Amino acid sequence: MEGRRISATPRPCSGRRVIAKKKPRTNAFLNSVKKLQRREISSKPDRAFTIANAQERFRNMRLMEEYDTHDQKGHCSPVLPFLMKRTKVIEIVAARDVVFALAHSGLCAAFSRETNQRICFLNVSPDEVIRSLFYNKNNDSLITVSVYASDNFSSLKCRSTRIEYIRRGKPDAGFALFESESLKWPGFVEFDDVNGKVLTYSAQDSIYKVFDLKNYTMLYSISDKHVQEIKISPGIMLLIFNRASGHVPLKILSIEDGSVLKSFNHLLHRNKKVDFIEQFNEKLLVKQENENLQILDVRNAELMEVSRTEFMTPSAFIFLYENQLFLTFRNRTVAVWNFRGELVTSFEDHLLWHPDCNTNNIYITSDQDLIISYCKADSDDQWIEGNAGSINISNILTGKCLAKINATSSSTQIDECSSAACSSKKLNHSSRIRSSVAEALEDITALFYDEERNEIYTGNRHGLLHVWSN
Repeated sequence: MEGRRISATPRPCSGRRVIAKKKPRTNAFLNSVKKLQRREISSKPDRAFTIANAQERFRNMRLMEEYDTHDQKGHCSPVLPFLMKRTKVIEIVAARDVVFALAHSGLCAAFSRETNQRICFLNVSPDEVIRSLFYNKNNDSLITVSVYASDNFSSLKCRSTRIEYIRRGKPDAGFALFESESLKWPGFVEFDDVNGKVLTYSAQDSIYKVFDLKNYTMLYSISDKHVQEIKISPGIMLLIFNRASGHVPLKILSIEDGSVLKSFNHLLHRNKKVDFIEQFNEKLLVKQENENLQILDVRNAELMEVSRTEFMTPSAFIFLYENQLFLTFRNRTVAVWNFRGELVTSFEDHLLWHPDCNTNNIYITSDQDLIISYCKADSDDQWIEGNAGSINISNILTGKCLAKINATSSSTQIDECSSAACSSKKLNHSSRIRSSVAEALEDITALFYDEERNEIYTGNRHGLLHVWSN
């Protein structure tokens, strides 16, 4: 999932929208041919193969490795006292054979999946508190977004470091980004992998700027103090202006050059707060308090409504642009909707563990066919294993649970061999994994799936990172 916005200070998670990862594009003509073939033949055989393939991929997933983000000695001195505390993992990112785990304290550790050792910490100065991570596939680099004690943690600073340098243990070989921007609260930086853009907002002068994610050059700026919010969708940006008495002014801009594609007003019910306004391609979704959901086609002004009893305001969205669907999260449940306002999927056996909308505990595959989530375990499992949850892999289009990692079905994997070398390897391996499977499935606070390696990484409240693989 991409389209992540990092603000200078924490913000409440209200109506948060995340755009799912971009699927790698092949030849456009071949794509069209494949779509026609699927339409003419049938999607059922293709779907059956996809489900069988997914079940095989996640069959017998086991606990393979355990890493610790906690730094007992302190990697540099003097170090901020709270960086020395053991805190939960809040974000995981994998790039090739390196896994990054960010702790709530602001300490970020890099681990090698080749050597199973901690490579380094990403904090390159004693007073650096890392707030978020972003892997830029365009130039194989990791972007860290940090705040510093030296300016009272008041503004965001971004740095880009090539994965190759990190692999060599040289996290200080990176370079600063967007140094000209004043990213103090309520300023922010938003990385949009789908469009290959970065959006920054400098609250000091009320200027939005759009940068190219490939080379970080500035493309254009938007200077308008009446802009209340900007939402990014594939190919376009929606500018939401300050609300007037009976309407809200809106503009749709091209993400490439900032040119105005359409300007219009959307009528609102007076004296009722707006729960959310979202733009997904040509569809505009508007929901006001205790009112129906409105879905407006901005091309032809066609408007449809969904009853407020059927569609209640979610805490977060995930837009699946490949399938022209969107996910909503509300009260630990996930649902899939289309843009006709119809409920497409309700998930079976998929009660999310965390009540908030923390999408760091959810992963959508690049094909946008599977959702991997940390869920409440079955009541039988909870009775046996206490507080252990489960990692559920479900099909987005059918809602079926295809595979599950839980305390009763998974165990620690130790390779079987009889040689002295293997015996030594087993001893080293077992000494690294101090948690039982049930303990590793307790209080998971971050989750990531590496599609290339077919491995799931989870982090917990103790600052431990676990690797699940078959």
